[in-house]
Amino acid sequence: MKFKFRYVLLSLVAVVLLSVGGFIVWAANPLGPGEQALVALDAGPDVAVSQDGFIAFQPADVQSSTGFIFYPGGRVDYRSYAPLLRDIAAQGYLVVLVPAPLNFMVFNPNAAEAVFPQFPQIEQWVIGGHSLGGAMAANYLYTHPGAAEGLILWASYPADSNDLANSGVKVLSVYGSLNMNGVDKFVASRALLPADTTWVVIEGGNHAQFGDYGFQPGDNAAAISAADQQAQTVEATISFLGTLGK
Repeated sequence: MKFKFRYVLLSLVAVVLLSVGGFIVWAANPLGPGEQALVALDAGPDVAVSQDGFIAFQPADVQSSTGFIFYPGGRVDYRSYAPLLRDIAAQGYLVVLVPAPLNFMVFNPNAAEAVFPQFPQIEQWVIGGHSLGGAMAANYLYTHPGAAEGLILWASYPADSNDLANSGVKVLSVYGSLNMNGVDKFVASRALLPADTTWVVIEGGNHAQFGDYGFQPGDNAAAISAADQQAQTVEATISFLGTLGK
């Protein structure tokens, strides 16, 4: 009997270890970044780029008082969002792109806390992200009321347990009409967000084209180019940030 119990226990341990090992290998091989993303990481005359624990894009000739912290999507190399975030920074905003442990922000939803003290000149913060990253940004604001003035969601929505309807946070939600798994979740999330949330639906946009990491398994084919979808996303984000001031 003892032998059988030990055999069963060892078998279960082996299965768990193999499952965990398989997940780690899978998670450690994310999508992206694409060529444009890597190019966007180079500093230029309009935007300074620094990499020290996170990637900071800072406008070269403007001292912004508004900072935007961005959480990447699940199993996506965080550098994949560099082209869009650099374009946002070029319009006069500090933008900080944080990495995710094992490429999943669920393992560090409080990543913003390491960013705040590094930029004492910032008077108002906005936190956001793509897909799972956006959900974790919403979770951070739910568990840390008053930590930031704004929330930006790209193809994302809060968990049902993270009701921000009465949080007083300003929110922008952007998603594509051809998002993977449809758009019902975004419609349903309206009840979890403030009544004055700004909604932007990109006609023909899908899930993956919010970053530069190629096609994502399970996603729909977009009816517009990645450049078009990303330009609309950047425009909506800059317009939203503009309502908060620089």
